[in-house]
Amino acid sequence: MIKYLKKVIPLHSSDDKMFMQIQRKSLAQEVAERLIQGITNEEYAVGDKLPIEPELMKIYGVGRSSIREAIKILSIKGVLSVQQGVGTFVTSKNIQESLEDQINNAEFNEVYEVRSLLDSKIAAKAATNRSEKELETIKMYLDLRDRFAKDNQALECYQADINFHISIAEACGNTLLKEIYRIASKHILRTFEASHNNNTDSFKLSQKIHTDLYTAIENKDSDTAARIAQLIVEKVY
Repeated sequence: MIKYLKKVIPLHSSDDKMFMQIQRKSLAQEVAERLIQGITNEEYAVGDKLPIEPELMKIYGVGRSSIREAIKILSIKGVLSVQQGVGTFVTSKNIQESLEDQINNAEFNEVYEVRSLLDSKIAAKAATNRSEKELETIKMYLDLRDRFAKDNQALECYQADINFHISIAEACGNTLLKEIYRIASKHILRTFEASHNNNTDSFKLSQKIHTDLYTAIENKDSDTAARIAQLIVEKVY
């Protein structure tokens, strides 16, 4: 018998909350957490089938893409299993150590190596897949980065820089890459705070190369975007 979750307060859009903070969890991540709560609270048992997508959309007040991303996140964690043509089932209550926990416990050089491997790929995919709305968000954080650097507002500058790169990851069209980058960004912020001593000089100097990266993404030039992103990791950070 299919069990349905109790009434859940719909999730709200995060568009109005992304100005000064590192971008909040995506709607998909929030849905994933709500589903985990339901499994932990035994509203779902192992073997239970989740409601169909339209019902989940109604329960959480989000779109189809957010539901699908949430299910993908929990499938990666080993909590859910998607059986094509049949449905999505709870397969485990034992959530594996999260990627977030692993990255939070990693050394700086390990996170740097992840960025070195991923940034160029993310930038190339963003140049190919970005929408006009995503491009506007990238530009917004690029401009904020510049403004806060010139005003010597260090923490705000660091946050704008990280949000610039997260926005590029959001535009790449790959759920797993977006999730890895969002989690790694918290580690990067702590590193900025520890190493830059409330100074924005290096951010002023690197504004042009970040603008060049934006321009390559705007022009859908994936090769140039990948090359510049790699230079930023190697020369700037």
